[in-house]
Formats: sequence, structure tokens, C-alpha cells
Amino acid sequence: MTAKLRPYLFAGAAILFVAAVAVGGFVGWGIWSDRQAEQARGDSTTAARRTVQAMFSYDFHTVDTELPRAADNLTPEFRKDYLKLVNDVIAKGAKEKELTVKANTQASGVVSADRSHAVVLLYLNQITTSKDAPQGTVTPSRVRVTLDKEDGHWLVAQVTPV
Repeated sequence: MTAKLRPYLFAGAAILFVAAVAVGGFVGWGIWSDRQAEQARGDSTTAARRTVQAMFSYDFHTVDTELPRAADNLTPEFRKDYLKLVNDVIAKGAKEKELTVKANTQASGVVSADRSHAVVLLYLNQITTSKDAPQGTVTPSRVRVTLDKEDGHWLVAQVTPV
């Protein structure tokens, strides 16, 4: 009788083995995916904070070199629009009014993130001094930052005031 059951036991063991491997693979993939998402949340937040602070901070003496350098961390489409704004509006106004602006991130939070796309909310304070207001003024703001991961680097694709 055991000889008759042996093929069934072998088949049952094989089925259990395949099921265990499938479940293990599914669980492993889930853990890997969660770790990738967690890494994306941290890395995209760091990139958003660093890039937006650079985009919103400048000195009228060096505005022509500071802000274009910040554009290195923008997607090609956004870089084009940002540099146009810098050249047409910001640099001229900064020099005319002798502006020095320092942006500091007060808080940040991830709205959504996966391995290649993230949205981060930043709370900023901009401290602005000028020839008309040398004591400085503080302007708080919130911005929604959209980032895309390209060639292993998080690049800002959009900054929207909230």
C-alpha cells in the first residue's frame, strides 16, 4: 500500500514546495518593493529640499551664476522655463533692488513616492534683504515639488505654490 501512495506523496510534496517558493517570492518582492519606495521617499525629499532652497536663494552680486547652477537639478523641460524666468525677471529685479534672498526649508512631507516619481510638500521661509529694507523681511510659503528620477538622480520637474 505504501508503494501505491508514494507517487501521491511525492506529487503533494512537489506541489507544497512550488507553493512555498511562490509565496516566498511574492513576499520577497513585496519587501523589496517597500524598501524601494522608502528609499524613494527619503532620497526625493532630500533632493527637493536641496534643489528648492538653491532655486529660491540668491544674492544680487552673484545671481547670474547662482541660479543657473540650481538649474542643473531640474528636468530639461522645467530647466528651460526656470532659466527664462531667471534671465528675464529675477536677475534684473535682484540687481535693481539689490536683493539678497535666503530660503530655508522649515518642514517637508512626502505626498506620494515610488521608484521613479515623487511629490513632496515643502514649507519654506524666505528671508529677503534689499536696499529699501536692509533689516530684512521673512516670507513663509508652501510649495508642492514634483520630482522624476532620471539616470539615478532625482530631478525637480515642477514647483507649484500651494
